[in-house]
Amino acid sequence: MRNFLAPFFVLNAFFFIQSANAQTPVDTLPIIAYEKPKEYEIGGVKVTGAKFSDENTLIGVSGLKVGGKIKFPGTDIPRAIKALWKIHLFTDVQIIKTKQVGDALFFEIAVKERPTLSTYTYNGVKKGDHDDLNHIVNRFLLKGSIITESGLTVASRGIEKHYKDKGFLDAKVSVQEISDPKRVNAEKLIFDVNKGGKVHIKSIAFTGNAHFTDKKLRKQMDKTHQKNKLFASSKLVRDDYDDDKKKIVKFYNNKGYRDAAILGDSIWRNEKGQLMVNMKVDEGKRYYFRNITWKGNSIRDTSTLSQVLGINKGDVYNTELLENRLKFSQDGRDVSSLYMDYGYLFFNIEPTEIAIVGDSVDLEMRIYEGPQATIDKVTIKGNDRTHDHVIRRELRTLPGDKFSRAEIIRSQREIINLGYFNQEALGINTPVNPQRGTVDIEYKVEEKPSDQLELSAGFGGYGVVGTLGVSFNNFSTRNLFNKKAWSPLPQGDGQRLSIRAQSNGKYFQSYTASFTEPWLGGKKPNSLTTSLAYTKYSQGVTGLLSDNYIGILQGSVSLGTRLKWPDDNFISTTAFEYQNISVNNYPGFFAGISQGDFNSVSISQTFLRSSISEPTFPKSGSKISLTLQASPPYSYLNNLFGNKVNYADLTVQDKFRWVEFYKWRFGAEWYTQIAGKLVLKTSAKLGSLGYYNPAVGYSIFGRYVLGGDGLANRQIGLTGKELLSLRGYETTDLPANNDAQGNQTGGTTFAKYSTELRYPVSLNPSSTIYVLAFADGGNVWDSFSKFRPFDLRRSAGIGLRVFLPMFGTLGFDYGIGFDKPDKYPSTKLGDYARFSIILGFEPE
Repeated sequence: MRNFLAPFFVLNAFFFIQSANAQTPVDTLPIIAYEKPKEYEIGGVKVTGAKFSDENTLIGVSGLKVGGKIKFPGTDIPRAIKALWKIHLFTDVQIIKTKQVGDALFFEIAVKERPTLSTYTYNGVKKGDHDDLNHIVNRFLLKGSIITESGLTVASRGIEKHYKDKGFLDAKVSVQEISDPKRVNAEKLIFDVNKGGKVHIKSIAFTGNAHFTDKKLRKQMDKTHQKNKLFASSKLVRDDYDDDKKKIVKFYNNKGYRDAAILGDSIWRNEKGQLMVNMKVDEGKRYYFRNITWKGNSIRDTSTLSQVLGINKGDVYNTELLENRLKFSQDGRDVSSLYMDYGYLFFNIEPTEIAIVGDSVDLEMRIYEGPQATIDKVTIKGNDRTHDHVIRRELRTLPGDKFSRAEIIRSQREIINLGYFNQEALGINTPVNPQRGTVDIEYKVEEKPSDQLELSAGFGGYGVVGTLGVSFNNFSTRNLFNKKAWSPLPQGDGQRLSIRAQSNGKYFQSYTASFTEPWLGGKKPNSLTTSLAYTKYSQGVTGLLSDNYIGILQGSVSLGTRLKWPDDNFISTTAFEYQNISVNNYPGFFAGISQGDFNSVSISQTFLRSSISEPTFPKSGSKISLTLQASPPYSYLNNLFGNKVNYADLTVQDKFRWVEFYKWRFGAEWYTQIAGKLVLKTSAKLGSLGYYNPAVGYSIFGRYVLGGDGLANRQIGLTGKELLSLRGYETTDLPANNDAQGNQTGGTTFAKYSTELRYPVSLNPSSTIYVLAFADGGNVWDSFSKFRPFDLRRSAGIGLRVFLPMFGTLGFDYGIGFDKPDKYPSTKLGDYARFSIILGFEPE
């Protein structure tokens, strides 16, 4: 409207001049002939009414430059007024001639500024929506700034779009401008939001689809669904809808229909206001691969390339498969890896259709092999806490080496597995110098919190037990005396220090500490771990030296090294462990023992191969381990050196004064990305405890307890037993966990199998959240002769995990145990189900 008034500005200027002349004696101003414009000099310009706008800026916008020329009357004044209107800061603009001195004219730019924004609020929406709406409004209207019509319009449209993206397609927003009496020239804004009802997609239908049903095509749409699809949103978001149409075309292309297209679509509302969607599809005909030839390959022979490509004459023409097999395949089976892993960074391959005969396509693979590239510089950016050498020692890309894509991917995985960096923000740049045949590699990392604090309380076997623990996972001992490196503790060298205490006061106390140096000596990946723990159970008498107690002191030292054979995913760990268990007037804890002093010395050897993608939420890879542990065969050694002892006649206290045993344990986990972010985890764990001398028999220590999890069972693990959770079951639900007198002795052999479907809700490094559905099966036996690997106690259920860097893993499982004969014939779900809480650690 204001621009529409521009033709009248000349007339307005006439009245403004007359108004000015009325205030000045007539004999002091020369007579101007308006029908004959004359050129004047601009003698001066001043601005009035501008409290928030810069006067010099406004004069510059008007174009009225002091010393410049102006035709008056003429179009210069209307043009200046129009320029000032265009900046949308004023409700009124006037340019007045104030005086004339000879051929010089003096002007006043009189403006009335638009009001500033005092505050704003909303009507018609929940308070929970205010944060989202504030984010939208703040992009266009800031408190204290001038309110413009364009700002009001785009803010209102932004709010409407916000609700339309949520399915409220009829959302409307209007704005009330109310003067703020507490501030000069300021207004309050009220956004009146009328969301209307949510509009759902009633139907998505197709025409022209002869080879695939409507249902099959709808499955290709990730975010656009009709209302009857279970657990799926049925709103229409235009950008998502356009992406889903491309996915339908891609689906056809991957099925051989290379000419498929969506010719058009129609969207309308039925009588109930619901959306009806119809897409017209042109499938075209199905194509097949025929002859595939190679051109430009000299380093790799044609047969090798064809074998890796794995596409044969007569196979359905699949563009996605072709691209994956040529450029990048998740399983490493692609042609480019034959070159990129051996330094040929400049390698390129272009599949070219050279002939289409009927329904068959001939392809020529045009290869540019190029020269090999050498790594020049390797740089790391973004690590403000972790020292460079901690990252560099994990890298497989070193200056002077030939470029290798596989080694870059492996280096990326090793950096993520350190646990110090945000895996979503990890970036890799490879600037190339073609003239020198070199490439630089730049790793960009983003630090995330890695230390953990455990502060919890729970009800265990000894009442309410409090836990306080800290784990510093990026510790630095060399900076202990460097005050500048404390933040709040010295960090950055990748060492791990853990201290933990549990107690309920009278009955139970436990203290543990451990330290790990992952690169002993700093030159090779040889890790050294030491740990020390003391646990005490008493019968209600406070103090470490009460008369009725069990005291367990244990310490260990382990040395690990990364192997190069069979591949460098293998780690070997050798550990020495000593444990002393003192029982003093504490009946029934170990198979009825109330008195005794027991010692256990053992050496264990573990071989572990891990190729998991990252530790918090693995999407691919596997972890397989085998552990062998053994104590010296004291009974045979005694007899060998002439100290004949009939162990069958000894008391339990004497028989196990020096515990002898051997045991083995096997574990395997596999992670497979099923579709999108959905991940399948499968695992198997088996273990067995054995003895050297039948007269001694199975050790009463080091046995397996299967079932349950949580705080109470962690205490079981502190008594020389190994705990393995079995969701849906208490430890009392498995007979072999207990002896005939009801003492929890544990079994000597176990088997456990598990499958989990995991879906991430958030992969943010500050809070990784995922939901899961599981099925478990496991059992424990009191001797290896009774071991039946498929005689299992089965369960299934759901769970939630939240990983917080500061607190570790938090979550719950709700499992239903199907094999509880003692519960039959009960029909109550509570008799078969068990709710478990996970605090700070993930049960085995």
